[in-house]
Amino acid sequence: MSARHGAARRASQLPSPAPKTRPSRSNDSERTRQNILAIATDEFANKGFSGARVDEIAARTNASKRMIYYYFEDKEGLFIAVLEEAYRRIREIEASLDLAHLEPFDAIRALVAFTFDYQNANEDFIRLVMVENIHKGVHIERSRAVEDLNVSVINTIRDIYQRGLRQGVFREGVDEIDLHMSISALCFFNVANRSTFSRIFKRDMSSPKALARRREVVIETIVRFLRRDN
Repeated sequence: MSARHGAARRASQLPSPAPKTRPSRSNDSERTRQNILAIATDEFANKGFSGARVDEIAARTNASKRMIYYYFEDKEGLFIAVLEEAYRRIREIEASLDLAHLEPFDAIRALVAFTFDYQNANEDFIRLVMVENIHKGVHIERSRAVEDLNVSVINTIRDIYQRGLRQGVFREGVDEIDLHMSISALCFFNVANRSTFSRIFKRDMSSPKALARRREVVIETIVRFLRRDN
């Protein structure tokens, strides 16, 4: 047997190289969908529902206008998906805080601190909520997911509050949705009205010092609201 034939025979006995795996179509589809949502979030947050244009969103993504309509049907469907994704993101992080293992006051402090930090770091979320309020909440009302997505935060607050009641550290008569509204309002205002407050009162509300001070004020406000009088 010649050396060349021997080498060929040995090569034929080696295991065949593993075929290159190609990304599944489902993965490609999800990446495309997430890319559209990311760009649409920026467009809607900065230009509002009326000002945003699907043509501009398509031009900034790796998708065509036709593909956007394939995934989301129309502009309204896209905006609803953006809102759903925005709420899903904050609720998923909230769920990872593991507040059930903290004492009630520590748990409520952690929840308020997270809400304050998240909203300050994600101004697009605030703008989207403001846009939807301008439109009287009509898109959220048509969403199948937003209401369900927000059940978790109410359940979390209810659990913290009930534990505080059982330990005798929280006062009675607090409604969990009212409490959630108070936390959201205090944190939301710091972002939504930052520019006007900074100019009117000549104080930089976005400086690290101002944010740290406001964060503590918001936390202490909620803690005092809940504390049982001795």
